[in-house]
Amino acid sequence: MSINRREFLKKAGAIAALGLGGAVTLDAFELLEPLKAADFTSDNKLAAQRWAMVIDMSKLSQADIDEIIKGCHELHNVPDMGNAKDEIKWIWTDTYDHVFPGGENHYLDEKTKTMPFLTLCNHCDHPPCVRVCPTQATFRREDGVVGMDMHRCIGCRFCMAACPYGARSFNYWDPKPHIARINPEYPHRSKGVVEKCTLCVDRLDQGLPPLCVEKSKGAIVFGDLEDPQSEVRKVLSTHYSIRRKPELGSQPSVYYLIGGEEHA
Repeated sequence: MSINRREFLKKAGAIAALGLGGAVTLDAFELLEPLKAADFTSDNKLAAQRWAMVIDMSKLSQADIDEIIKGCHELHNVPDMGNAKDEIKWIWTDTYDHVFPGGENHYLDEKTKTMPFLTLCNHCDHPPCVRVCPTQATFRREDGVVGMDMHRCIGCRFCMAACPYGARSFNYWDPKPHIARINPEYPHRSKGVVEKCTLCVDRLDQGLPPLCVEKSKGAIVFGDLEDPQSEVRKVLSTHYSIRRKPELGSQPSVYYLIGGEEHA
């Protein structure tokens, strides 16, 4: 997975020529050479053709959401910078209008409009962030997880510009002093690198589901999207679901249930 200076400049030049200033469509990234995704194996790992999750917002209380965010950030040594400008986030909440822009419904009930929607990396089937990374610090595994190698990251932030979901954070400062209690089982980052949700690949490789799934008390369903018998497929086949910005063609692997009503 090595990359020389010439290859880096070639990719960087192609990206700059696209004029990245925010979210971009997949067509633009076809100009770039596809990157090979890394894959990690373990005897005890949970296996799938493509991991996906369904978040049933009607089953999540504010206390549940707080516990999920706290658990994820503590497990993965996510720093608390103390201000919104330098915020580092792997999983967080936002309003309906921000999570699903372009899908405005003037007659949407007030509760849905104002409720906190749990948000994280969408682990897209066609992730634009992977296409633009010049060092392969971000990559897509064979099971659909969009991983992040913080040691390989050079802090160019091309992936942040390409991500249409705002799912990546940049360490402008040394994060270590801002971690209340460092978890020695998970690597902490350094200044000048990008980080994001990795769908708990460390837990998947140990045979465990993502921590957010475990702490959701059944509100988040996790499984193989390609398996018709998986719980994810069963839920999606009996409930109406939505995804973030489907018009971009990135094919997010995170689905949302709004109201939890079944099809007739």
